[in-house]
Amino acid sequence: MSTQIYLAQARASLNSQDCMALYDKWAATYNDEVGDEAQNYVAPVLVAQVALRSSNNPARSVILDAGCGTGLVGQALAMSGVKAIDGLDLSNPMLTVARKTGAYRHLAQADLTRRIEKADDTYDIVTCVGTFTAGHVGPDPALRELVRVTKRKGIVIATILEEIWVSGGFKSEVEKLKAENLVTVVSDELIDYVKGHGDKAVLVVLEKVNRTWTT
Repeated sequence: MSTQIYLAQARASLNSQDCMALYDKWAATYNDEVGDEAQNYVAPVLVAQVALRSSNNPARSVILDAGCGTGLVGQALAMSGVKAIDGLDLSNPMLTVARKTGAYRHLAQADLTRRIEKADDTYDIVTCVGTFTAGHVGPDPALRELVRVTKRKGIVIATILEEIWVSGGFKSEVEKLKAENLVTVVSDELIDYVKGHGDKAVLVVLEKVNRTWTT
């Protein structure tokens, strides 16, 4: 099956089970296909670069890669010296590929449409790439959960497919988190996503406000 067909099916998923089944099938060839020049999936490296710039000491940062897939973000971080990276993903076959990279301290299966089984204020930086797209994970409760597990003054870096930034409720959820004084919006800029497709994404960088979290 071609990458375009996989992408189309992934973005047409109706629920997390459909999405998981698709990525389970795609896992073995995913890296070769999205890394192909025709696809040019640049978002993982761009997000890793932002994460590295967001830390005064990347080697000592504790990072969560939410929706880590096969580990593209983790690999980019590890190559720059980050040592403590945890990853979560819905697909066990994708996690198997990620585990082989050696980039991750810990990997676990997780459904990001539900509460993340991590304590409040755990991570210096949380990244989320390729998860907030059509047919995948919506903004609520996922964005709030990413913020919850981030340390105070820590950073959340996420890509949201341009076409669902407003229509999918992501822009309004970011504004809600800001209005509740849970985050400050460091930036929200349009970037290349899957460059070979001409896809764009909004790259959102949030800083968690330094105050006690309540749920």
